[in-house]
This record gives sequence, C-alpha cells and structure tokens, in this order.
Amino acid sequence: MTWTQNFTPITDHLILSSLVALIPILYFFWALAIRRMKGYLAGLTTLLVALAVAVSVYGMPAGKALMSASQGAVYGLLPIGWIIITSVFLYKMTVKSGQFNIIRSSVLSLTEDRRLQALLVAFSFGAFLEGAAGFGAPVAISAALLVGLGFNPLYAAGICLIANTAPVAFGAVGIPIIAMEGPTGIAAMEISKMVGRQLPFLSAFIPLYLILIMAGWKRSLEVLPAILVSGSSFAITQYVSSNFLGPELPDILSALVSLFALAIFLKFWKPKTIFRFASEETAASAEPLNESSEKEPVYTKGQIVHAWSPFLLLTFFITIWGISPVKLALTGHYEGHNFLLGGINELGKLVTFQVEVPGLHNAIIGGNGQPIAAFFKLELIGAAGTAILLAAIVTKFLVHMPVKDFFTTFAEAMGELAKPILMISSVVAFAYVTNASGMSTTLGMTLAKSGDLFPFFAPVLGWLGVFITGSDTSANLLFGSLQKVTALKVGMEPVLALAANSSGGVTGKMISPQSIAIACAAVGLAGRESELLRFTIKHSLFLLLLVCMITFLQNGVLSWMIP
Repeated sequence: MTWTQNFTPITDHLILSSLVALIPILYFFWALAIRRMKGYLAGLTTLLVALAVAVSVYGMPAGKALMSASQGAVYGLLPIGWIIITSVFLYKMTVKSGQFNIIRSSVLSLTEDRRLQALLVAFSFGAFLEGAAGFGAPVAISAALLVGLGFNPLYAAGICLIANTAPVAFGAVGIPIIAMEGPTGIAAMEISKMVGRQLPFLSAFIPLYLILIMAGWKRSLEVLPAILVSGSSFAITQYVSSNFLGPELPDILSALVSLFALAIFLKFWKPKTIFRFASEETAASAEPLNESSEKEPVYTKGQIVHAWSPFLLLTFFITIWGISPVKLALTGHYEGHNFLLGGINELGKLVTFQVEVPGLHNAIIGGNGQPIAAFFKLELIGAAGTAILLAAIVTKFLVHMPVKDFFTTFAEAMGELAKPILMISSVVAFAYVTNASGMSTTLGMTLAKSGDLFPFFAPVLGWLGVFITGSDTSANLLFGSLQKVTALKVGMEPVLALAANSSGGVTGKMISPQSIAIACAAVGLAGRESELLRFTIKHSLFLLLLVCMITFLQNGVLSWMIP
C-alpha cells in the first residue's frame, strides 16, 4: 500500500506544521549542546523523537518509518562508517610503524608554527581530500594528523571542521553540483560557475578566520603574508577552475596550488615569532633545558617520501576511485569497451548490491505526485573506504608491519569507533525519516514563504539540509527543485538560488551530527561530541550569515556576477 506525504499535517497550517517538524532538530541541539549527552545517546534518542513525530503527527505508517530508518542506518555503515574505520586504521598504522614521527618532523621542518601547520594540513591538505573523496575522510585524516603534530584534540577537530567549509560544495569530484542538474534541469556547468562566484569569497577568508580563532587578531597579523598566499591562491584557482573547467576539479586543483604555494613561500619567509598553544609553552617552561632533546632528528628526502607514502597511496587510490569510468566499473555500471575496466565491471557486479527496501520502495508518494524509490545500496569495492583500505594494505608491506600487528591495529580501530559509528548510523537514520515523512520539505516550504527576502534566506535552506543529511549532495537533491520553483516565483535567477543552496550548505557541514561524530572519532574524543558542537555552532552561523549577505547582494546590486 502507498502513503502520500502531507507537508501541512497540523490543520493544513504551514507555520504550525514547521514548528512540529523542528522538534527533532531542536531536541538534538538540546541533547548535545545543553544536556551534553554522549553522541550515540543523543543520536539514538533523536531518532526515536523523529519516529514519534513522523508517525503521530505526519501520519506516516510505523512500518514505513522504521524501514526508512533502517535504510539510513545501512547508509551510515557503508559508505560513511567504512570511510572512518579505514581512515583511522591507516593513521594508526603510520603511528605504530613509527612513520608518523618522520611525517611530524617533515611538517616541522617547514614550520613549527601552529598557525601555519593549520593552514597546510587543515585547510589545504583537507581540501584536497575533500575534492578526492569527501564523506568524512578529509576531517578524519587531517584532524588525526594535527593531533599527531601536537594539537589539542578538540581544537584539531574544530579547526578541521571549519577549514572544511571552503571545499565542500565541490567535494567528491564535484558530485554535489553534478547531482543538482538532474532534478532541476539546469546545467551543472552553469551551477558550477555561480558557486564559483560565491565560495571564493569565503575561501579567501577562511584561512584568516582559522588563525583568528586560534591566536587572535594580533598574532594573526604576524602571519598575514602566509594567510594571503594560502587563501588567495585557493580562491583564485577555485574561481578559474569552476568557471572554465567545470565542477569536478576545483577542490583538487585549488588545494594543490594552495599547498605548494604556501610550502614554497615558507622556504623564503618565516614569521618573526613561533606560535604555540599556551599549554605547550607552560609545559616547555616546566621542563629542564636539554639541548639534545630539543633538536628534531634529520631525515633524508627518501625517508620523508617513504613516511608520507601511506597518504600518497591514499590520495592515489581515492583519485582513481573518483574517475568516472573507473567509478562506474567498480559498481558494475560500466558500458564501455575498455578490456581492463570491463573486467573490473564484472567484479563490480558481483559485489555491488542494490535491494529494494521492503515496504518502502515506491510506497511513498512525494510532493510531485511520483513514488519515491528506496534501495539498500552496498557498493563493496566502489566505496571510498575500500580505496583507503587498499592504501592500508599496500602500506603494510611498505612499512614492514607484521601480519599480527596489522590485524590488531584494525581491531583496535574498530573497537574505538563502535560508539561513534552507532551515532552516525542513528543520525543518518534520523535524516532519512525526516525526509521520507516530509518534515524536511515542510521546513523548506516555510523558508520559501519569505518572498522578497528569499534571496537572503535561500542559503539557510542549504544549511538546514546539510545539518539534517550531513551531505551537501543530499541537501542539493532535497531542496534543489524547491529553490528553483521559489526563485521563479519571486523573480530571482534560479541558478543563483541553486548556488545559494550549495554555498549555504557548506556552512552547515561543521555542525552536522555526522561530521561531529566523525571528527570526534578521528581524534579519540568519542562521547564528547557536545563540546565540539558548542565550539563550531557560532562559527557555522556567522559564516552562514556571510553567504546570505553575498547571495542577497548578488540578487540586487551585484547581479552582473550571475552567469
């Protein structure tokens, strides 16, 4: 039997219905930020609240609500949970094999300054991983690297989440932008151009903003030249690549240009003073002087390349996994004539499973009058986590790790991540219930009622979508059509509304329950998700305000910027 979504279940009143739809979201904020529940408990109870609202208020059949939750929980395990497990596993391998000591030394040889390390690792290297993989890998890897360098775990996680703002819209080889073309009918290239005329302003500002958070205004001015090199090189490359090459490469190219530009710049320029955290300065002053202990070991270029090889391999495999024909072959959907890809395609078919969700597939009628498809999707070799696992397997031989240690390290990673992955699965399940019941659409329709102010509030839809789903891609699919229809009603260019959805969405990534859980898991702070949310939420709202202002101005006095 089918069930039709009702977006105004409270006496056909949109505002009252939206207040009810907000209950699970408000509960989640209360549970984490005020009640300070452990993340997995907050996730599980939020899921229960969402199920209760979906069934009792929205009239969603209980069976369909439960099956929708199960669909989300499976997605939380694969691909998202799988990426986190393999990312942390690879990092732990570098630590146990001693290679991370060399990685740490190589970064310190460029700079011992914590401000500049944040720009290199959190901003540039994290953006590269976002462009190649997405789905949590950038924050997991870059935050773990910063902790290994000596950053406070909470600080490392928060800084990496904020730094991840710049590349999210073009993450995973441009999937968020490409995905919007289908439901909206607007070419991905046009959306890419418009996003590329919004995000570079944010991208140029983020490096300065990161350092302001870390060190304050005075200490930020000390490294202003490096900040300008990092931010401007990233922003200019992001604009050029998004407007002339398309949505697939802006993150990868911008990150590489920014990373190499800053690394080269630091060969010729150094800050007058080295910035370290207050806790480090206190510890250093308490230690007796020991000249030999202060000196970093000197490693050869070969040793440094060898130490970085796990992450070079990760980059290589993730990049290969992101190439469109390869991606299709890995999931059994390749239709070309290449012999090698044809063989991979046959393997992909054997280990890729797409099963209709019982009682849910085509059993819900959406707002457009069409049934909504629902599948359990398991892409065992096509998932980015499998690419990271391959990097880990090759790393085992490169660092000569015994088989026993290899499996012990994997088991340790699994054990440490059990509760964070439970949280992730529960919040993704909550997102699926919210979408399937129509609660997300109710909230979107309410914001769309803002009329002439809609250009200002359009990014808020994307922000809300990413908070709920944890994905800019999902937020674009969720609200893309609504953005286009509303833009046409209020006289706004549809391509600007779609870009605003994606650009606004990037500011919601740092407070998404999935992102919070991933970051905490990566730095060993499982159970302290509430602290991280309290750290990031004010920055999320501030950056969202900037995107709202940019969109509002581009709809009026800066309309010449619309392609």
